[in-house]
Formats: sequence, structure tokens, C-alpha cells
Amino acid sequence: MRPILLKGHERPLTFIKYNREGDLLFKCARANMRPILLKGHERPLTFIKYNREGDLLFTCAKDHHPTLWYSDDGERVGTYIGHNGAVWTCDITDDSKTLVTGSADTTCKMWDTETGVCYFTHQFDQPVRAVALSQGDQLMCISSDPFMGVPAAVHVVRVAANRSEQTNEIVISLSGPEGRINRALWGPFNTTILTGGEDGVIRMWDVETGAVLLETTEHKKQIQHLSLSDDKTHFISASLDKTARLFDSKTMECLKTYTADRPVNAAIISPILDHIILGGGQDAMSVTTTSSKAGKFDSKIHYKIFEDEIGGIRGHFGPINALAWHPDGRSFTSGGEDGYVRIHHLDNDYFRIK
Repeated sequence: MRPILLKGHERPLTFIKYNREGDLLFKCARANMRPILLKGHERPLTFIKYNREGDLLFTCAKDHHPTLWYSDDGERVGTYIGHNGAVWTCDITDDSKTLVTGSADTTCKMWDTETGVCYFTHQFDQPVRAVALSQGDQLMCISSDPFMGVPAAVHVVRVAANRSEQTNEIVISLSGPEGRINRALWGPFNTTILTGGEDGVIRMWDVETGAVLLETTEHKKQIQHLSLSDDKTHFISASLDKTARLFDSKTMECLKTYTADRPVNAAIISPILDHIILGGGQDAMSVTTTSSKAGKFDSKIHYKIFEDEIGGIRGHFGPINALAWHPDGRSFTSGGEDGYVRIHHLDNDYFRIK
């Protein structure tokens, strides 16, 4: 007695039912976790940011136009028109009223989130790379690239509560690193700034004196991304040396190392589970000769404590350049060299992983 083998589902079967006559057979299976695909940029993605509540999603790309979306369904709200160069990073105030963006056109712009009006522009002589607001939104750090013999620097400016009183005055500038600074983050209590960039060194700067308090050379190649945990006690770095590393925010001690088989462009920490997600892929110059599978363009989920890989989520047709967790930890968004943004609402199977 040979059974007839039917292969029509890619996921586990959940239910089977015949009709009354018995000539029809119905099968049910678990649904695939389908991402919401957003196409609003013509160039590769560079950065993704949620607001504090998680209902708004901001994306930056090399096409000059930061874009705002609703995070639950991917509806496009609008774009912020004003930059004349690639937009590298952005940040949003806790009340979601002010968006700040840093661009290769040598400016950091401050926008009214609702109207899309740029109400102030910080002008520099060098391209702007990283921007980050302090806790409480009273200060902002802005990194400028090395240019025409001027070294890379991080500039701290005040954010005025009254927009009409906003000025370009720099409180302090931190300079010294060789190569550009790709990411700058405020440390706990706004007393320090963490930076990582082209030289592969992560530095902790004293905001009052401008001195380097601590630095670590764990990475051997360029650092692409830094991301703090929700409680600010630790942060994760992503590097082209095919690793992501977890550090203590106070001592800069390397706690964990996550090894990948591809350059890592972004790494993020789950706000609710002991998981991290890595994204990256083969160098963008070689993408045209590589299939999406061979190029390793999927997001990899790892246990934060044990460092083991749990699984991966495919989809992009180029390296992943940006990742961001939703504040509730139930979804995340990825942005790739292919110009697409993918919102991944995680299904119940993910939360059953022990």
C-alpha cells in the first residue's frame, strides 16, 4: 500500500478536512511571515529610525529625501525636501515634533515633523555624517567628515526649546580620529559620547572636557554602526571585519562577539528578548555578479547571551545597510542597497523560540 505524497505547502500543516462526498481534500498550513515592502527611495538606504512610540518610521537614503511612513501598515506619509546630497543619519525628539538629519551636502537640518518645513540649518564646511539627540533633547551631536586637511570631528550644539531661538553656536568640538566618524551616540546621563568609524576604534569622549576617556580596538576594520540597548547599559557595534560586538557602556569591556560570514553593516538589540539581529552582505561593488542567496543578504538573528545563530530572514537583493527594532520588540525594519525598506512583523513562532 503506497501512499500518495502531496507537496503543496512550505510551512507545517495545521488541519485537514474532506468534503461530504470525499472527492475533495482541504489542507491548512501556517502562514508565512510576509514583510511589508516599501518602495520610496531611488537610491540605497543608509539609516532607519523609529520614534519613541513606534508609530512613525523615518528612512534615509542616498537620494537626498528623508521619508516618513506609518510603521504598522507602511503607508507613506511624506518626504522632507531640502537636502542636496546623500542623507546619512537622522534622529527624532521624544515628542516626535522635530526631526534632525545629517547630509553629505555639509548641513544638518532641523525639520517640523508634521509639516515637513525645515526651520533651521546647521551649516558646516565638511560633509555631515552622524547626528544624535541627547536624552531630554536639549543637546545634539553632529559628526563632520575629514575634508581638505580638516580632521573628522564631533560638534555638540544646543537644541532650543523655542524654535525661533535656535542658533548655530557650537558648545564643544571633539576632534582627533583619523578617517570619518560613521556613528555617534550619547552615553548614559549625557556625560559621554560614543563614536565609531573608519579607523575601527570605538571611543568614549567626555562632553565637558572633550578628552577621550576610553577607547577599544577590538574591531580590525571599519565600524559601520553603533546601537545602544534600551537601558543604555550596553551597546552593540557592527564592522566590516565580519563581526558584531557587545560592549559595556561604562567600562567599554567587550562582553560578547557575534561572528558572521559576511561584512556586518548594522546590528540591533531587541528591547524585549535576549536577541540581536545582524544585517550586511557582500560588498556592494560585487552585487551585480551575485545571486541574493550567495551574496548573504539576509538578516541573521542571534542569541545575545549564548552568541548562537537562531535563524535568518531573507528578502533583500543587495547588502542590508540599516536595521531598526520597533520599540515594542514585535517587529523590525531593514533597509538595503536595493533601495527597498522591508517591515517585518514577527509571527508567534518567533516568540516561542527558547
